[in-house]
Amino acid sequence: MKDTLELWKDFVNGKYDIYLSQVTIDEIGKCSEPKRSVLYDYLSDIDYTKLEINAEIVELAKKIIDMGILRPKSFDDCQHIAAAVVNNCDCIISWNFKHIVNIKTIRGVRAITNLEGYKGIDIINPSALLESEG
Repeated sequence: MKDTLELWKDFVNGKYDIYLSQVTIDEIGKCSEPKRSVLYDYLSDIDYTKLEINAEIVELAKKIIDMGILRPKSFDDCQHIAAAVVNNCDCIISWNFKHIVNIKTIRGVRAITNLEGYKGIDIINPSALLESEG
């Protein structure tokens, strides 16, 4: 949590260009109160670009599943990844170690970006980004 709050300060200060998929916004909207309002308050403190889900993103998300990188029940996670890849983001920052920040997904995404002609993308946790700054 300490690293997340430290990184959030960098986000508030505009150190990075921030992109959030529509899936993320939708997930926040499904949270119960007061958590939903707290998360929206945090988002109001930063500048970010919302990445709408389009046909190219859905197609790439399906390919992530077809290649066995993630399972169909993780389709939202696949859309997060695909949105970042399609929009040429440099990295995905996540605490989701079960589905996103793990060696299988990292290697699989590297393979699919190479096969499909997309720019490579790093998948890291917030602590790794802070360590790279030091």
